Amino acid sequence: MIHGFLLRGVVACLATVLSLLTYAQAPLAAPPPIADTMAQRMLACTMCHGKEGVATNQGYFPRIAGKPADYLYQQLLGFRERRRNNAAMAYLLDNLSDAYLMEIAQYFSALDLPYPSPQVTGARVDLLDRGAQLVLHGDPQREIPPCVTCHGAAMTGRLPATPGLLGLPRDYVVAQLGAWKTGLRKAAAPDCMARVAQRLDADDISAVSHWLASRPVPDKGHPAPASRQTASLACRGEQP
Repeated sequence: MIHGFLLRGVVACLATVLSLLTYAQAPLAAPPPIADTMAQRMLACTMCHGKEGVATNQGYFPRIAGKPADYLYQQLLGFRERRRNNAAMAYLLDNLSDAYLMEIAQYFSALDLPYPSPQVTGARVDLLDRGAQLVLHGDPQREIPPCVTCHGAAMTGRLPATPGLLGLPRDYVVAQLGAWKTGLRKAAAPDCMARVAQRLDADDISAVSHWLASRPVPDKGHPAPASRQTASLACRGEQP
């Protein structure tokens, strides 16, 4: 009986081995081809910036879809050249050429996608009023120009290289103004934003960021056409 039990076990093992060998020799189905498109290549960006670069109005990561191509290109250069501090972005861009960075910028700039609803901030009315004052009219006594001077009357940006400030997370706006104020973020000369940010105090930054995050994006949020803008007070005497 014992010998019969062992024999049956051996036969079962051999059957299993033969089954595995047969499966191993069977031809494997070829994986489906992956299209070599910019949309496919840019999937790495969507991990942080959301599907198609739309992001959301919460959290930290900014929307990149629909921003002016020249602006996006300058930011990609800034990350690669360490004028903007982000280890993940620097790692992704280190070995990419200028031409490919422009191709990436043009891809995201061409995406015409809807914006999310305004972020609910729960801010005090006086704080929002102060934010509106700074954005729309500035503070001439402190030589703080209105944001609309460069970012457009609708705050949706201006071609060729000024971004819109609506539809961004409040935390992101706070972080970027703080980075300019402390010198962690830099732009090519004349770095007007650095000069503006250095004149803003913590209450100003809070007011501006809350007001911007509370505003709906008009229409589709397209940037305004290029024009001969009046240079802001921060960059008086230099080319805007």
